[in-house]
Amino acid sequence: MPRTSKIERQTLETQISLSLNLDGVGKAEVDTGIGFFDHMLTLIAKHALLDLEVKAKGDLEVDFHHTVEDVGICLGSALSEALGDKVGINRYGFMYLPMDETLSRAVIDLSNRPFIEFRVSSNMPASEGFPMSLVEEFFRAIAFNLRCNLHLECLYGRDGHHISESLFKGFARALKIAASNDPRQTGVPSSKGSLS
Repeated sequence: MPRTSKIERQTLETQISLSLNLDGVGKAEVDTGIGFFDHMLTLIAKHALLDLEVKAKGDLEVDFHHTVEDVGICLGSALSEALGDKVGINRYGFMYLPMDETLSRAVIDLSNRPFIEFRVSSNMPASEGFPMSLVEEFFRAIAFNLRCNLHLECLYGRDGHHISESLFKGFARALKIAASNDPRQTGVPSSKGSLS
């Protein structure tokens, strides 16, 4: 069965339409009104090899927070829906991702138990105009709506753009591994017989 999903979210702060194909080719059509965020979402599609369409309008005159968080909610929800019962998947994925002077680690467990550990030192710079708190908020929204255990850590780095890009690409690559099907896995990858 195709692993696809479409999510619509309408609030007084944001209006979002998001669709994805988990078994795509990395094609992205993204418009959130936040250029840097569009770039990061495009990287997720490219490196997770999922097809992603996002159209978001938010109260950017206030700040970027509502739009970034709500897109994370929609993306997490869409990934959860596309994964379905998770029969046959690898479940776990991890990636070390270098970006010039930066090295990050991303580890994911599609466990149906939401948790996030986000470790980026306060001494590390953020990308100009896109604070690291927004990166954390985005991934927190994904973790709690995808219902995954997500650990993201920047081991070292000096350039804020590179740090963010390394985290987004690392997440995408880890997700691709975890969501991939293992032909030897006949049920859900859990000794309990369920992921909950």
